[in-house]
Amino acid sequence: MNERARRVAFVVGTTTGGTGTHVRMLAAGCAAHGMAVTVLGPSATGGRLGLESQDGVAFIPVEFGDRPRPRDPIALLRLRRGLGTPDVVHAHGLRAGAFSVLALGRIRVRGRRLPRLVVTVHNAPPAGGGVPARIYRLLERLVAHGADLVLCVSSDLEARMDAAGAHRVGRAVVPAPAEPAQSFAPATGCGRPVILAAGRLAAQKGFGTLLEAAASWRDMDPEPLLVIAGDGPLSGRLRAQAAALGVAARFTGQRDDVPALLSAAAVFVLPSRWEGQPLVLQEALRAGVPVVASRVGGIPDLTGEDAALLVPPDDAARLSAAVRSLLEDPALADRLRAAARERAARLPSPGDAVAAVLACYADL
Repeated sequence: MNERARRVAFVVGTTTGGTGTHVRMLAAGCAAHGMAVTVLGPSATGGRLGLESQDGVAFIPVEFGDRPRPRDPIALLRLRRGLGTPDVVHAHGLRAGAFSVLALGRIRVRGRRLPRLVVTVHNAPPAGGGVPARIYRLLERLVAHGADLVLCVSSDLEARMDAAGAHRVGRAVVPAPAEPAQSFAPATGCGRPVILAAGRLAAQKGFGTLLEAAASWRDMDPEPLLVIAGDGPLSGRLRAQAAALGVAARFTGQRDDVPALLSAAAVFVLPSRWEGQPLVLQEALRAGVPVVASRVGGIPDLTGEDAALLVPPDDAARLSAAVRSLLEDPALADRLRAAARERAARLPSPGDAVAAVLACYADL
C-alpha cells in the first residue's frame, strides 16, 4: 500500500438486491477501519438498506434511477455538491458510475488527481438489442474512460470493460452476507418435493422459462411444488402464466429468510437470462442444496462444473430435464450437495471484500 485513503464516498442507484447489500457491507467495513464514509443514492435505497441509521456512515439522498429522467441534471448537481472532497469515490453499477464520472467532470486524462474513481460493474447487459443495449454500451464507454479502476463481478464483464477501453480492470470480491449455518433437510410441500427459486420478478431472472419447465413435471408422482420467493414488476404476469399452465406454484413475495428456505429445498433453480455474481447462488452453495442454473455471466465462476447442473438460458426443456434428473437420481443430488459445500468453503467473506477494496484504494 502506498498511502491510506481516509475518506470514501459510495454512490449507488436504485437497487433491491445484491448491489445495495454489497454497498452496505463495504460502507460498514470501511467505517470500522476508521474511514469517513458517505453513501449517496436515492432515498428509497437508503431507507431499504437502513443506510440513514448505519453507524459511522453519512447518507445523502440523490434521486437518480436506473433509467434517464428529466430531473437527472438536478440530481447530477446534487451529487457533485454532496460528494465533497473524498480521497476515493466508489460507484456501484454502470449508471451510478456514469453519474459519478459526470459529477466529477472527469473524462480520464494522464496524471494523478483526487478523488480517485472506482466503479464496480455488477450486471451484464440486457439480453437482446434495442435501446437498453445501446444505453448500456454508452454507459460502458463513459465509465471505461472516466474511472481509474473498474472492478467486475465476473470474467465476461472484465472482457467487456477491457474492450471498452478501461484504464485498469480487476475482479470484485462480492460475498453473500454471513448467515448462521443451516442444516440440510430436503423439503416437501404436502408430501411433494419443493423446487425453490428466488429473485426479483423481472425479465432478467427468467422465471417465465422456469414456469414452462415446471409444466412438464406434472406427470411426476408426487408432483413437485414450485416455490418462487421475491417480488417485482412481473408478479402479476407470472402468476397468470402459472395458472394458465396449470403449474403447482406458490409465490411467497419478498422474503427475509431465503437461507432458511434454501436449506429446506430439494432443488434450487436459478434460470437467469443474464447475471453477475448472484448472492443467492452463494447462499445456495452454503446451504448444500443441489443447484440447476443458467450458464451465463458469473454463474459458472461460482459453481464450476461440479457444483451445479448448468443449462442454456431460455431453454425450458433442458431446465426441466435437469431438475427431473436430480429428483429421480438421489446419488447425483448427493454429489452436487457435497460439491456445493466444498465450493462454499472457498467463498470469500465480508472481511475479505473489505480488505480487497481497502487495498485497491491505497494502491490508487
